Amino acid sequence: MWNRRAFLAGMAQMPVIGGLVTATGLAAGKVGAGKRDFFKELGVRPFINAAGTYTRLTASLMPPEVIDAIAWSSKHYVDIVALQTAVGERIARLLDVEAAMVTSGAAGALTVGTAACLTGTDQEKILRLPDLTGMRSEVLVQKSHRYGYDHAVRACGVRMVEIETVEELERAAGPKSAMMLFFNDADPRGKIKVEEWARLGKKLGVPTFNDAAADVPPVENLNRYVKMGYDLVTFSGGKGIMGPQSAGLLLGRKDLIEAARLNTSPYSDSVARGMKVNKEEMLGMMVAVELYLRRNHEADRREWDRRAAVIAEAARKLKSVTSEVIVPPVANHVPHLKLRWDQNVIKISPLDAKKKLQEGDPSIEACPMTTKEELVFGVWMMQPGDAEVVARKVQQLLKAAV
Repeated sequence: MWNRRAFLAGMAQMPVIGGLVTATGLAAGKVGAGKRDFFKELGVRPFINAAGTYTRLTASLMPPEVIDAIAWSSKHYVDIVALQTAVGERIARLLDVEAAMVTSGAAGALTVGTAACLTGTDQEKILRLPDLTGMRSEVLVQKSHRYGYDHAVRACGVRMVEIETVEELERAAGPKSAMMLFFNDADPRGKIKVEEWARLGKKLGVPTFNDAAADVPPVENLNRYVKMGYDLVTFSGGKGIMGPQSAGLLLGRKDLIEAARLNTSPYSDSVARGMKVNKEEMLGMMVAVELYLRRNHEADRREWDRRAAVIAEAARKLKSVTSEVIVPPVANHVPHLKLRWDQNVIKISPLDAKKKLQEGDPSIEACPMTTKEELVFGVWMMQPGDAEVVARKVQQLLKAAV
């Protein structure tokens, strides 16, 4: 039974911070920034990121300036609608696009952007989603562009209409067509390429949406697709831009951005009310964009190449090991190192090597692109000194398997 006297006695033993009693100090014995190892307390292991900006691996690390903006905003109250407006206008000017908003990641942008194409600013339609009775209800997409993230589009209640050719697209487009979805990473696989998709959208009078979540760098992509003619484009905030992992950007037509904002928080009766973006993420995302535009991107690329070379040179000291650096053509357009070896000489598979690196000390996450034939590293999310550690550990691991 709850006992008020016992409760108050227990509270008296807890640490006090700024006049507030907290329980967190009980486990660690210490409080305050820099004094607690939260991961150790919780029994989870951090790792060297030799994989890339994968969501499960918490993507990128935010620069100190972004953390400062988040910390500053956490100490103040502000009208969230006014802040979203001001931040959106600032980002739109920085990127030279018509309009912008900060979303709850690129997936959140897919939902609010789709909702915008369905409802516009019609309040009655906004309240009805995902019931599309009597409304435009179809999203046109190339069959090769279907992917797990289009669930964020389908959450609005739409029917996905798959096509493969221009002729099929033109036959499918009609009064029910609300949007044409393009997955930028699938551009090499589809029959209708990125520029033609935007052009066809204009011809057919159907808004086009390009999911380019993982397509920065290069920095030019931030406004390339809007200028190409796409009505909406989204980028992940926590990947190459190095903003908050829970934030993203939705860029495009001013009327659609306005409609997207009405379909999400703080408006309570909306399909994306749960996809809340707070002041900390808005300012953090804005500062991340400012920083990204000022970065020396050529110097970044030289450093990534250097890291790949450090690991490759260490691995190639073992007999039969070969290396190759590849840059994916669209998404994650950064250097990836591939290591291959004769598994009759070095008796461990790349998949087993990946697992042993993960289990080692320090833990190293190799790229999920690793196969039974090649061990892959994405070097761009490494921190200073990480490449040398990975090089040493890979060499030791392969040498032990000879």
